[in-house]
Amino acid sequence: MANNSTPHYDAIIVGSSFGGAACALAAREAGLRVCVLERKHDPGERLHTTGIIVKEAAEDTALKDLPANLVRRIDKVRLYSPNLRSALLSAPGYFFLTTDTPNVMRWLAQRQRDAGVELRLGHSFQAAQRTDAGWHVDGVGTARYLIGADGARSRVAERFGLGRPRRFLYGIEYEFDGIALHEPDTLHCFITRQFAPGYIGWVAQTPTGVQAGLAMRYDPAAARAPDIVGFLDRVGGLVGLPARRRADAVRAGLIPCGGPVAPLACDGVILTGDAAGIVSPVTAGGIHSAWRHGWLVGRALAGAAGDGAAEEIAIGQAPRFRSKRLLRWAFDHAQMDWPFDLLLRTAPLRWAAERIYFHKRGTAGTKQSESNAA
Repeated sequence: MANNSTPHYDAIIVGSSFGGAACALAAREAGLRVCVLERKHDPGERLHTTGIIVKEAAEDTALKDLPANLVRRIDKVRLYSPNLRSALLSAPGYFFLTTDTPNVMRWLAQRQRDAGVELRLGHSFQAAQRTDAGWHVDGVGTARYLIGADGARSRVAERFGLGRPRRFLYGIEYEFDGIALHEPDTLHCFITRQFAPGYIGWVAQTPTGVQAGLAMRYDPAAARAPDIVGFLDRVGGLVGLPARRRADAVRAGLIPCGGPVAPLACDGVILTGDAAGIVSPVTAGGIHSAWRHGWLVGRALAGAAGDGAAEEIAIGQAPRFRSKRLLRWAFDHAQMDWPFDLLLRTAPLRWAAERIYFHKRGTAGTKQSESNAA
């Protein structure tokens, strides 16, 4: 039970990645007292995110202040069908940022400290007890609100009986230092049921080298790791990767793909980010949606008076991904290689791809080109 010497916060946030950081920064901007618990001693270690940031997040959030040496601008997408024919897609003014992801996470941690957040690294969340003031977390203090931003296997969600993601992709990514691709300003995306059933493979230039990844539908009853070595043997020479180059870093993990969980909140406890399932079911992109939701939750905490308003806002502002969930169902149940081989160079498939990759910003003037497999 809390006593007079126990620190009291407006919010204790579990997890310091994008959703948790956005929530913490928004709450601090509104003058709230915030403590963030992060189980890792180094926020840049054991990562699961690819760290690719879309234009909206790069321009409209605190991520716009990322140091130039931590990001690389990517203006185009080259989409490959299973037979390795490709189409080059772009949209006027649209871009992605690949990142030096470990150092982005360290920068984000420092950004929270600079804002006045009490960031406790190496501190795992175990449990919390209800008090008159909200919640008491052993070894930390009390808070009006407890925020779970602790990933797809959220301990906060487990402890409080909140919803948990049930559908996943399993992804693995290799990083290669000091390599330059043939087309360094292009995100290379590969549709291949052989290597990536239910998703895609990708290769992209980063500020430090190249990241290459593969993700596939996760079946817990028949779990297997994606064959990224076989995938890179097939596509590496096409994009400029040396044969059988050993990866300098590897990251892997589960990616929620079923949409927001329910319940997403209860009395004084709110989920955000991967813990809330706020990840696009189609692209598996979660940075922008997690940041937006986390920021809205942080602002809601500042305006709440313990009457359930913050919880209602968190639930109401969670993206539903209705059309993307339908596309996810189709990709899970009806994916075949031959339609992509046949239709890659047709207007309907280009139209759909532009709206997935460029968030409906493709235009009739979108630059396109084609190439055959080498």
